[in-house]
Amino acid sequence: MTTPGCYTCDLVAKGDQAPREQRIATDEFWLAGHAFGTALPGWLVLVPRRHVTALADLTDAEAASLGSWQVRLSRALHAVLRCEKTYVAQFAEAEGFSHVHFHLIPRAADLPPGLRGPRVFQLLGQTGADEVPADQAIAIADALAAWLADHPAPAAAS
Repeated sequence: MTTPGCYTCDLVAKGDQAPREQRIATDEFWLAGHAFGTALPGWLVLVPRRHVTALADLTDAEAASLGSWQVRLSRALHAVLRCEKTYVAQFAEAEGFSHVHFHLIPRAADLPPGLRGPRVFQLLGQTGADEVPADQAIAIADALAAWLADHPAPAAAS
């Protein structure tokens, strides 16, 4: 089910027609992609495929796979971008973006101290020359997708 006016629902509905960098990996519950409007290469978003506006509204199955996705994407960022840490944040407050989504943000060793922690969000909301170019975001997305394909999620415990 999609919700009109929801950017994330529109993105999920596009499927293979969505921009390449915004569809790094997917399963029945989640879609991972490179964020747009960021000055930081490798800034990812992880979104549920159905419209959910509060973390508490995730199904048990969605919640069970959430942690695995966050760890796998973090490992992929570390392997591909050689980042030192991965920040994870969830707010879903901006107009048109109330759909739950998780930011997975690679923190490089050389990120200036003034942009560390929550201050890294200064790098979001960028346009034009300040935004990661589409070709660079696609190259990162492809490298992350390849890493994830080479490192599949472990089978669910029964």
